[in-house]
Amino acid sequence: MTTSTFSERGAAAVGSAAAAAVGDGARHLIEKRAAAVDAYPAMDAMRDRVREIRLHTLAHLDAYLADFADSVEAAGGHVFFAADADEANAYILGVAGEAGAELVVKSKSMVTEEIELNGALEAGGLTIVETDLGEFIVQLSGDRPSHIVAPVLHWTKEQVGHLFADQLGVPYADEPTELNQIARTHLRRIFLRADMGISGVNFAAASTGTIAIVTNEGNGRLTTTAPRVHVAVMGMERVVPTVEDLGVMLEVLGRSATGQSLTTYTNLITGPRRPDDDDGPDEFHVVIVDNGRTAVLGDEVSEVLACIRCGACLNICPVYRTVGGHAYGDVYPGPVGSVLSPILFGFEGREELPYACTLCGACLEVCPARIDLPSLLVNLRERVAQEGTAFSWLDRPLDAYEFAATHPTMWTASIDGASLAGRANRGGWFKRLPWRGKTWTSVRNLPAPAVTSFRRWWKKHHGA
Repeated sequence: MTTSTFSERGAAAVGSAAAAAVGDGARHLIEKRAAAVDAYPAMDAMRDRVREIRLHTLAHLDAYLADFADSVEAAGGHVFFAADADEANAYILGVAGEAGAELVVKSKSMVTEEIELNGALEAGGLTIVETDLGEFIVQLSGDRPSHIVAPVLHWTKEQVGHLFADQLGVPYADEPTELNQIARTHLRRIFLRADMGISGVNFAAASTGTIAIVTNEGNGRLTTTAPRVHVAVMGMERVVPTVEDLGVMLEVLGRSATGQSLTTYTNLITGPRRPDDDDGPDEFHVVIVDNGRTAVLGDEVSEVLACIRCGACLNICPVYRTVGGHAYGDVYPGPVGSVLSPILFGFEGREELPYACTLCGACLEVCPARIDLPSLLVNLRERVAQEGTAFSWLDRPLDAYEFAATHPTMWTASIDGASLAGRANRGGWFKRLPWRGKTWTSVRNLPAPAVTSFRRWWKKHHGA
């Protein structure tokens, strides 16, 4: 989390090339989603089913996590419950040490971004390589992801071409297919030498110990089969009861995220390699991360844990499309991040995030789990207001308003004063206001007060 505020980061991002790229990319993704939903009449019914499964699982999460752990171990795998980031990172470093691992390949995972796994492994002397194309670009450039599905939505293909030329020593190219081939050629050699693979977990089935990983590049499949050790890192809320329930999730995930009926690669993994398997890891570990989630389960906004990380709420959000993901300051941007980040990591420095929303309700309309993000954001706004620290500059104006509103003579005088301001403004609009008002008038005009107040109009026409 940076020390600047959301307002400061957002103001710096507005109008930038990165924010423009995010806006264009997000609009394209939401258009693809709309087309996919139109072509799938069962989408509404499936969304209802997704919500039912996710809320049911969260209500009985302890039991399903215990079932999942038992199933993984019965299939020959190992399970570790990590209370926080430090415990998760220490366990993974321990697995790497016992395996004598030096080179680690990693597929895309938001929870590993959350626990800052890469830094911990590098500090432990390991070389770690991101293999998702977007995450590979982020790592190569020293940047941060700006989207939970498309990490480099803020990059252009020309920028990627220059990065590859500078960092990989290849001729400049800006055709997506050629850029993909450059990355594939570079990464294939690394896959063949890697000692350990680390993946995220999109979903996990409690009944069988199966994890599901979805990608469009095949890197997840190589990460989990080529190295001799596979470590899957999973937020504790990612479990569902059965493989059949997992199938329900997959019906809506691709359509909501990228407008696909199903992602190109859907990998179902149950345990390590069996004696008669041609490939796969000798060791399979699942690290189940709490990192604040248990506390969220008992909170009024616990519904946010039903999120399946499709990114649709980001794509549809007018605020996210204007400022981009980096303005949010944490690993989870957009409407879901504005709820999840404060509640997971604390409100300090994140007080403005619940206000990074117009409350237009578009995120609720597209959420595959029908999470009522607008209501959750209002709940968090109430908490921020009760703390009274984030917007302390409003205290005196609100105190003055309260005094005027509770004293009829003062209220009448205030209304008459506003009417005088309306008479003084002949154009009917304020185009430039001082102090905090300039935040509004820097981008839009403010209607001037009516020349005649409603009370005086009523008295004149009705005599009361």
